[in-house]
Amino acid sequence: MTSFRFPAFIVPPALKELRSFATLSRSFGLLNDFKYEQTDPDIFYGHLAEDTIGLLEGIAAGADGSVGAVDATGTAGTAESPGAGGTSSSVTTNTALRGKRILDVGGGPGYFGRAFAQRGVEYYTCEPDVGEMAAAGIKLESSVRGSGLELPFRDDAFDLTYSSNVAEHVPDPWTMGEEMLRVTKPGGLVVYSYTIWYGPFGGHEMGMTHYLGGDRARRMYEKKHGKRPKNYFGESLFKVGCGEGLKWARAAAEAGDCELLAAFPRYHPWWAWWMVHVPGLREFAVSNLVLVLRKR
Repeated sequence: MTSFRFPAFIVPPALKELRSFATLSRSFGLLNDFKYEQTDPDIFYGHLAEDTIGLLEGIAAGADGSVGAVDATGTAGTAESPGAGGTSSSVTTNTALRGKRILDVGGGPGYFGRAFAQRGVEYYTCEPDVGEMAAAGIKLESSVRGSGLELPFRDDAFDLTYSSNVAEHVPDPWTMGEEMLRVTKPGGLVVYSYTIWYGPFGGHEMGMTHYLGGDRARRMYEKKHGKRPKNYFGESLFKVGCGEGLKWARAAAEAGDCELLAAFPRYHPWWAWWMVHVPGLREFAVSNLVLVLRKR
């Protein structure tokens, strides 16, 4: 039986390389970007893509036991390589992700693919919405249309499978988690990150009115703006808790499907990671949960 019970003050080994990346200034920068999600997605998703790669680099470095693979300062060595869309881009050579085959479940309009191209990664994305795939005008040859609930890939295909802020948009996020494990190679990593409903950003563009209930928040948004929210509660936005994700991950580990390496708040500085261990508090304070699994 595998369990995850690190004392709150101990940083799991898989996250030790990530501590220098998870700073308070990073947290404030990401918080400042949030206001651009609807008005200027190039800013919001461009910055989020770079942050996501830094996060994955740190996780991969810690899980693989490599050192110095997180390029948080931009000082790593670079080389020229074709980027997404066929343009020349600067490739980071000192990264724990280089040479890996990575699947992005719910990759959206391509911001993440463009950033991954700069790391020498064999990148694939699976996105169900054609309009979302074309929204930013970024062409990705490795973009596949499909559902995260039934990924159109063979078993054991990827070194690392991750999903960023998608679980709250599907009706059964744990089926998607099982699919992510299925397509990952034994020994490979699954990084599952999603927005907690009772956190301050759970309502997305509806703001904190979601604390009054999802249906009421939707009606208030429609009355104020005269249109449906993009993230429509009950259709494209669902209530997902922090405890639910931990319960699913622990059950998968106990079933022998994976090892739960770490669980932590995505946007918090490292010294606030302990919040994920406190029932009740974590539902409001964690904001976004990251689950790090190693497939068995």
